[in-house]
Amino acid sequence: MASLDLTHHFLIAMPGMEDPHFAGTLTYVCEHNTDGALGIVVNRPTDMTMGALFRQINIDLDQTTLAERPVLFGGPVQTDRGFVLHRPTGAWQSTLTVKEGVSLTTSRDILEACAAGQGPVEMIVSLGYAGWTAGQLEDEMAQNAWLSVQADPKILFDAPINERVDRALALLGVEPGSLSESAGHA
Repeated sequence: MASLDLTHHFLIAMPGMEDPHFAGTLTYVCEHNTDGALGIVVNRPTDMTMGALFRQINIDLDQTTLAERPVLFGGPVQTDRGFVLHRPTGAWQSTLTVKEGVSLTTSRDILEACAAGQGPVEMIVSLGYAGWTAGQLEDEMAQNAWLSVQADPKILFDAPINERVDRALALLGVEPGSLSESAGHA
């Protein structure tokens, strides 16, 4: 049996998702292999702005448009750590290249570059990530906890945060109201 690789896919939480960290979320899977999976929730803003985050980590940020952008809740793991989904890839100290020019960077140098106006053109900054151990995501998929679809970077970087789930569902041709909380198995 071929292994499931959901790298560069969206996970759309089904309406019956009971975990409050993931109910109503759209998660971008950055890495999925036999060891497990890592993703970033891309539709749950926190109360923190990028300006407040940059002040907290002592980086001067003069760009008001960047300062007003929300920092997202990326998932319940390492919520004290920043994760930057971005494109183009660039040459940062700690970067995981995903696909289609999308990368995930965890090093401070990318934030310093953004503050100086030299960072990636498109980016999402989050605190925390979503993590699954080996086989855990596959089990959740089998239990119909998630719908998956290949990711579209335009949804990641161009769509308003509150429209990302609906736009990902549209990639599947699914209307949001047509999803059921219960699942059937044949």
